[in-house]
Amino acid sequence: MNHEASFTQMPITRFLIEEQRRINPAPEASRAGSFIALINDVRLACKRIATLIGKGALANALGEAGTSNVQGEAQKRLDVLAHDIFVRTNEWGGQLAGMVSEEQEAPYAIPEQYPRGRYLLLFDPLDGSSNIDVNVSVGSIFSVLRCPEGVSEPSVGDFLQPGCAQVCAGYAIYGPATMIVLSTGHGVHGFTLDREIGEFSLTHPNLRIPQSTSEFAINASNSRYWEPAIRRYVQECLAGQSGPRGKDFNMRWIASLVAEAHRILMRGGVFMYPRDRRDPSRPGRLRLLYEANPIGYLIEQAGGRASTGLTPILEVPPSALHQRVSFVFGAREEVERIERYHRDHNEFELDVPLFGARGLFTTPNV
Repeated sequence: MNHEASFTQMPITRFLIEEQRRINPAPEASRAGSFIALINDVRLACKRIATLIGKGALANALGEAGTSNVQGEAQKRLDVLAHDIFVRTNEWGGQLAGMVSEEQEAPYAIPEQYPRGRYLLLFDPLDGSSNIDVNVSVGSIFSVLRCPEGVSEPSVGDFLQPGCAQVCAGYAIYGPATMIVLSTGHGVHGFTLDREIGEFSLTHPNLRIPQSTSEFAINASNSRYWEPAIRRYVQECLAGQSGPRGKDFNMRWIASLVAEAHRILMRGGVFMYPRDRRDPSRPGRLRLLYEANPIGYLIEQAGGRASTGLTPILEVPPSALHQRVSFVFGAREEVERIERYHRDHNEFELDVPLFGARGLFTTPNV
């Protein structure tokens, strides 16, 4: 029997056990068991969030929370509820030494009454929450790191590990079907929730991103702030078959990192949330530790490329829990082209009229 076919529709827990046995036939039992238990707790948190999102207004879960997170962003009710679900589902099992959430400024300390484990969990409990009230796909993103040896009460510095140090990364997408897509460093696999039995089963083994594409995603409303490298790339795509690329491109924008990543993993494409010059002190918009790193890990494992536009995202040394970065990922050929444009064509023009005619098609020469 074909090995890949035999894995299809396997429950996620069995898949993880089989994967551990295949990669390491004689793993340390306690470490393997602890890791699988952790992923099962993450799976349960995602299933609970999916149920809550599915009820929507029926559960009084929509609308504003009336509070802000550490970044000063207004929180939706579901942001707060999803954060609480992640924390309560994962704090007690004994697999974790600590957690970091987008919705909380400091690391979450495991309560004293619970045992400590050897892993760290970092997560964005509800990515794309601005889409919730209009019933567009949203998701959760998670990253698993090893806690340094001998540390039972991790400090901020213990979480500041580069993306290449991740043990596991993944996301859940809450759409027409609920899926978990994850990697433990040996390919990327998608699991779909069977609502009748309440189980995630393997439906998309060994996802691979095509090397080239004719589809890109960017928020065009920010075009007046783009760096010359990004402006050049987008203009070439928009020029279509008669332009320098010699083919037509489609543009997409969902305003949900999970949904964008999922589309690219399923059919290819490139995503750009570049650094811009609205605020020169801010190197980007997306958070490194619990957004860019886990998504970047999946993209690289699926044969794509993930970058800041200048350097591989998984090599960026973290300096703060909620550090922001620019983020470009997807088809390897396209991301490498964007990196090349950043190296060769990225000098800002010095004289830009404040009220001059500007737009996606009318920009200064670069």
